[in-house]
Amino acid sequence: MQKTDLPFPIGRTELIVLMASLMSLNALAIDIMLPALGLISDDFALPGENDRQWVISSYIYGMAIGSILYGSLADRFGRKPVLLVTTAIYIIFGVICAIAPEYDLLLWARFVQGLAASALGVLVNSIIRDRFEGDAMARMMSTIMMVFMIVPITAPLIGQLVLLVAPWKAIFLVLSASGLVLFFWVIARLPETLRPEDKTPIEALAITSAWKQVIFHRNAFGHVLASGLMMAPLFAYIASAQQIFVDLFEAPELFVYIFALNAAAMSLGSFVNSRIVMRFGARRVSQAALIFFISVSAILWLTTAAGWANLVLFTLLLIPTMGMVGLTGANFSSIAMQPFGAVAGVASSFQNFARTGVSVTLGAAIGLQFDGSILPLSVGFLLCGIAALLVVLWAEKGRLFRRIHPAVTNATINAKQETG
Repeated sequence: MQKTDLPFPIGRTELIVLMASLMSLNALAIDIMLPALGLISDDFALPGENDRQWVISSYIYGMAIGSILYGSLADRFGRKPVLLVTTAIYIIFGVICAIAPEYDLLLWARFVQGLAASALGVLVNSIIRDRFEGDAMARMMSTIMMVFMIVPITAPLIGQLVLLVAPWKAIFLVLSASGLVLFFWVIARLPETLRPEDKTPIEALAITSAWKQVIFHRNAFGHVLASGLMMAPLFAYIASAQQIFVDLFEAPELFVYIFALNAAAMSLGSFVNSRIVMRFGARRVSQAALIFFISVSAILWLTTAAGWANLVLFTLLLIPTMGMVGLTGANFSSIAMQPFGAVAGVASSFQNFARTGVSVTLGAAIGLQFDGSILPLSVGFLLCGIAALLVVLWAEKGRLFRRIHPAVTNATINAKQETG
């Protein structure tokens, strides 16, 4: 349900577009780089074939580590001030990336840029949690994800267009310019969503207490881990996509379009979720999508192991797996956030840290196994899907496809936190 007791001048549509745009800065910073990875590798004369992947991985590692920093800051100072400071850092380090003379400096600048940008996911979750709860929150997040997915669809094409008229360094300036636009949009239009009475001081004891609430809440933490496991194949695919389509399948002219097609599948998954989650509930939708993901991943692995892999078959099987990632992501996050209204900022921060930490560690490990074939990627997809299902089974105590309404959830949490 929506919390209507708070004055909120920004309209729902503008809120969705703004939140999606803020989240998209991360996707833009990752996906726009894909067409340039080969050029970066050549310019810096990188010795290893997979070394180019660190342009992506260093940014995502920054996102993972930075996620744990911002929840307590947002709960102390409010969502808007933290959002403005971190967006400014994102802008500055985009420029540093553009002028970096050495590969190591580029990677460190990317890491810091990711460190700052990690606030965006934390703050968007907190802002939406300030305004919505239950399946309404899941629907809102899914709608935001649907709009957000426009960027992954178009980002590689944008990167390729930039390369037609400028060197690869200009791509980082595009990132900084995008951040600058959103910086001024936030200043002009976004109100503070945290109630003054809900602001909490930065106290180590309070922060660790909130972390403990997340860790020892079996259902919430289980869905955080499951979300990380579902995002790991996505990161592995992103990191190795340029090598798969350009080097393995020798289809550089199709790369950005196939990548856009798979991003569109994720967007479609988020769109479908936004239309059905209020009817069926976040648990039922995400669990059905997870089982379907495992099934398609098994087919991908079997066909690859049998030596039948080709560009068409790989693309046809990749599309539904990406669609299922779109169906699970917002739902797992909403389920995990539901119990933590009073400490939404710290909880969201820690959950993003755990989720991104799992996904980037596993995703980078899978991506770096690229050996000129898609077998390591197909194995990674299948194992991550199975692990996510096992974690969900643990979180739900073996009971799948339940429907839990917000009022019941909140009453249960208020009476006794689930730790069993």
